[in-house]
Amino acid sequence: QLQLVQSGGGSVQPGGSLTLSCATSGFSLDAYFIVWFRQAPGKEREEVSCISDDASATYYSDPVKGRFTISRDNAKTTVYLRMDHLKPDDAGDYYCAADGRPFVQYMCLAGTANEADYGLWGQGTQVTVSS
Repeated sequence: QLQLVQSGGGSVQPGGSLTLSCATSGFSLDAYFIVWFRQAPGKEREEVSCISDDASATYYSDPVKGRFTISRDNAKTTVYLRMDHLKPDDAGDYYCAADGRPFVQYMCLAGTANEADYGLWGQGTQVTVSS
């Protein structure tokens, strides 16, 4: 069974850091771009970051640029999202997703990832940022 398994998340004060992990189960990570979405309460799910299969290219949305870092370890079949200088606006449910189709991968790096295009999702992890 193909799965993405998330870990990390939790509650931090503003300015704090968290690292989210997204590990594959049942398939190799090598051929997949991975995208991180987040969904704040009452808001639509939005793309936060994307990383290409070989980590040569990444995308960050403007609100997180300079504070979040996406990386991957294909040997460990895991993608990470390091989140620094967290703000209350960063709070929400974070999801990783994967798809191997070229047009989906292109949109991922362009910052126009559409959640409807992704069939493989992590279970989600909650991030709370409050004092």
